[in-house]
Amino acid sequence: MIDINLIREKPEFVKENIRKKFQLEKIPLIDVILKHDGKWRKFKQEADSLRHERNKLTEEINKLKKSKKDIKDLITKAQEIPKKIKELEDKADRTKEKIDEALRTIPNIIHESVPIGKDSSQNVEIRKIGKVIKKNFEIKNHAELAEKLNIADFDSARETSGKGFYFLKGDLALLNMALVNYARDYMINKGFEYVEPPLMIRNKVVDGVMSFKEKDNMMYKIEGEDLYLIGTSEHPLIGMFIDKTIKEEDLPILITGFSPCFRKEIGAHGLDEKGLFRVHQFNKQEMIVICKPEDSYKWYEKMLKCTIEIFSSLDLPLRELECCSGDLADLKAKSADIEVWSPKQEKYFEVGSCTNMEAAQARRLNIKVLKKDGERYFAHTLNNTVIATSRAIVAIIENHQQKDGSILIPKVLQPYIYGKKVIK
Repeated sequence: MIDINLIREKPEFVKENIRKKFQLEKIPLIDVILKHDGKWRKFKQEADSLRHERNKLTEEINKLKKSKKDIKDLITKAQEIPKKIKELEDKADRTKEKIDEALRTIPNIIHESVPIGKDSSQNVEIRKIGKVIKKNFEIKNHAELAEKLNIADFDSARETSGKGFYFLKGDLALLNMALVNYARDYMINKGFEYVEPPLMIRNKVVDGVMSFKEKDNMMYKIEGEDLYLIGTSEHPLIGMFIDKTIKEEDLPILITGFSPCFRKEIGAHGLDEKGLFRVHQFNKQEMIVICKPEDSYKWYEKMLKCTIEIFSSLDLPLRELECCSGDLADLKAKSADIEVWSPKQEKYFEVGSCTNMEAAQARRLNIKVLKKDGERYFAHTLNNTVIATSRAIVAIIENHQQKDGSILIPKVLQPYIYGKKVIK
């Protein structure tokens, strides 16, 4: 959510930002917000004037009392004022709700470095890391090979839970946990505090951490409860600071969290017919940073580097993509995707995303920073995928499978899987 003062002072700037996001239908909302804002300020001013009038009447009544003069009319007048103030405050509150509702749909101001583009097809490749090695045999699909090795069962999962679920078995289940533990240790060594969050969060947190479109396409609602299953541990980890004021000297706050994640996967992509790439449930290690505004882009680069280092250490060829304006969700100011090469599809696929929300997310959640002089301001919040194990497994199976159908385990993971070097 952007600062309403920006709309008051630079409405055309905000409209131009909406154009860059290719959300032209939202441009009229700026004038609607300004109209409601004018009414809101009028109601507040009238209420303040009545309070001032009430104070003056109180002083006058006290003076007349001492002079033993008639004060009946003044008392009647003074008694009517609180009712009028309440009516104005109610009008102001209803108007403020309309303003906030509209503000939540206005996209965050994109960073000046973000390339302008309509959708993900216009994201910009920044660099490639690692060498793509051409295999001299036909690459098997990850799901096909996992079933052949009897380390995954997709058919039974469809019977128990439906499409978009899976059973991991034996060495593949151990590889999954090896990825979790390796990512955890990596982040702890980078100075991040390890936290395991709740797997359900309240609606006020959901509305604070993500855009409405994302919410509809992603989140599972718990029937009869004010709770949603989390789509990523980022949501409860950021939500942990809702309505809190953090001392500036305690920044930055660095947290890494592991959790199962649950997603509807409604949208253009849909679910995998069989496999681990796009599913309803998966495991993920996440990182978040809460920091001062002047430090947020330093942390953005550091966080992005972490994901690149982790996937490079798994001997996987990857690339960094800069997300264009039209591919940024409404709360994002800047974002980059990390993609790994798929030898089977002969293209890169997304395995992680690093995002700077700047103050938009903190403004929604009311996360403030207290300076030593007493001044308060909204923090900057950032999040980044450390590793989503399901997609990492797809990348490992495809890139490290051998001609005989076995799968080499990356060296950095071998200590976490009892020294095993190969799955066969």
